[in-house]
Amino acid sequence: MKFVLKCAALGAILVCAGPLFAQPAKPAAKPAAVAPAAAGPLAGQTVRIAFMDPLSGPFANVGQNQLKSWQFAAEHLSGAKNPAGLKFEVVGFDNKGSPQESLNTIKAAIDQGFRYITQGNGSGAGLAIEDAVQKYNERNPGKELIYFNYAAVDPAMTNEKCDYWHFRLDADTTMKMEALTAFMKDQPHVKKVYIIGQNYSHGQQVAKYFKEDIARKRPDVKIVGEDLHPIGQVKDFSPYVAKIKQSGADTIVTGNWGTDLTLLVKALNDAGLKIPMYTYYASVTGTPTALAAGGESEVYMIGYGHANHGGEIGQMAAEFKKKFNDDYYTYATYNGINLLGAAMAKAKSTNPVAVAKALEGLTVKSFAGDVTMRASDHQLQQSMFVSKWQKVDKKYPYSVENTGYTFVPIKQMDPYVASTPTSCQMKRPS
Repeated sequence: MKFVLKCAALGAILVCAGPLFAQPAKPAAKPAAVAPAAAGPLAGQTVRIAFMDPLSGPFANVGQNQLKSWQFAAEHLSGAKNPAGLKFEVVGFDNKGSPQESLNTIKAAIDQGFRYITQGNGSGAGLAIEDAVQKYNERNPGKELIYFNYAAVDPAMTNEKCDYWHFRLDADTTMKMEALTAFMKDQPHVKKVYIIGQNYSHGQQVAKYFKEDIARKRPDVKIVGEDLHPIGQVKDFSPYVAKIKQSGADTIVTGNWGTDLTLLVKALNDAGLKIPMYTYYASVTGTPTALAAGGESEVYMIGYGHANHGGEIGQMAAEFKKKFNDDYYTYATYNGINLLGAAMAKAKSTNPVAVAKALEGLTVKSFAGDVTMRASDHQLQQSMFVSKWQKVDKKYPYSVENTGYTFVPIKQMDPYVASTPTSCQMKRPS
């Protein structure tokens, strides 16, 4: 398939011939002392995951980083590192960020025997995948797929459009905004806010929920401007920055990601406009370099992690940097592989029907406390962090994109703080 050939050229793991859960060649004999390390109930089996995100076009740099992140996490947490003893492999498919192309990549993955799909960049593509997986599973009992959503954060995906076969690893927009505005309400400088975002479901939801949440928590805050621009099409954000400057805003809120945030930051630098900016994705590929080019700036980010974790995830980030000279920032890959391994061990099966059932309500240890896959809507419940852009120091030494700057945690919130209710009426298989 053309998708696989393309991914191979980008450095993805090569597709292995054979069935989905192929048994590898019989391993060489090992000393008895190390045998228990691979004693998981499914030791020796391989589970392949089809990654579907932009590997070409304006968001290719993000997609390629996240493909490497999935592959890295899969390799790191395979075998004795997961309770099932499984090996995980992740193969990239280029959906170009398009809902229609996503349907093509699903077909290609099915044709190659994949039963597990992951995607995250763009809720438009995510909603198309969620719907396609639901319809495919209804028509093909015994051949079900599971969709792991690691970054598409439209609340509809776990509310009115929720589906049994969809599991979200990221926090949705309502959760992130609940946490972000809980922090912003205590910041006295926040008085006049300008909202700028991409004109698709995610950008629209960020604007909607910010206005609702800040009105409830800080009714004195004024929205002095709002813009939604075409996603991935704006090459020069200076007209938008001129409007922000003219509005008298003292704060910017944006859900932009990838090139749309990088170019916004560049335009802010060029205009010399230095006002606090609250973001979702300022650590994503390309944006930290743009931030550093502007010198000191007051930028905040809401997310389920930050750049300076210690422990296993910190070691993984250091190894990733050494291997790729790139940042490992999509920690949902870590949680995703851990959840899959735990669910498969619990189910003693790699069959998606058994695994989906085992995932419901499952709790695993993460890099920031326990995370739980809420059974009612398949939305992961997890801690949230507000982090702030600053120069590296002894306490926070990780240099993001080798800039000499980093994101440091300034507030951690337990899962209940950001947890939001769901309207999901889950239809479960009979």
